[in-house]
Amino acid sequence: MIVNYEKDGRVAIITMNRPEALNAMSFELQQELHSRLVDFRDDPELWVAILTGTGKAFCAGADIKEMEPGKPVNLSSLPATPMRGLNLWKPLIAAVNGWALGAGMELVLISDIRIASEKARFGLPEVNVGLIPGMGGTGRLPRMIPWCKAAELVLTGKPIDASEAYRIGLINTVVPAEQLMTTAKDWANTMCQAGPLAVRAAKEAMVRGYNMTLSEALQLEQSLHSFLSNTEDFAEGTKAFKEKRKPVFKAK
Repeated sequence: MIVNYEKDGRVAIITMNRPEALNAMSFELQQELHSRLVDFRDDPELWVAILTGTGKAFCAGADIKEMEPGKPVNLSSLPATPMRGLNLWKPLIAAVNGWALGAGMELVLISDIRIASEKARFGLPEVNVGLIPGMGGTGRLPRMIPWCKAAELVLTGKPIDASEAYRIGLINTVVPAEQLMTTAKDWANTMCQAGPLAVRAAKEAMVRGYNMTLSEALQLEQSLHSFLSNTEDFAEGTKAFKEKRKPVFKAK
């Protein structure tokens, strides 16, 4: 298996496992990643996922060996992932253990929480082989960090280290390598204590509302708020608050 898949209570742990190729994004890896993410999306028992890699890299980008000049890749024909074509409202945490380049960086960009090892490096080097990012790098990065820093990464192809990625707001935190997965699991378990339907609706409101007008985004927020007010989870949450106990949410 080149994508390992573990279920730890409410948390799915998805691990790219091509260490000999620095977890380069081959067509086979993308197919397996699609399968694992769909399973996570559709499993009612799973509420949060952690995405990471084995070895020295998180994901070092597209597998250049599968690319041929004169034969452009039809990106729309690739298996759907949250980078392109797959809506995922459950939270996704990137635990970046090493190099996150090209498609690896684009996986970071579609993750909601980004935790990096001190050994992590981030970059979009596609211009160095005569391409541009093809899975959301140019579309998402300038919306997340200052334009000039996005331009620096995209136009020079030069990577940055974890401390710089944190400084410009690309990632949430930097931790020692040996604490990476423990920290990611702590974040995941914290989100699992919240109402799962509320967490998903909040993410949906943020993602869909980002490209709406403020008026449209507020209407979407109101609609999702109204939906949640009629759920069993909301009834349980308010009851638990009054009884001064932890709520037992069921995603219903």
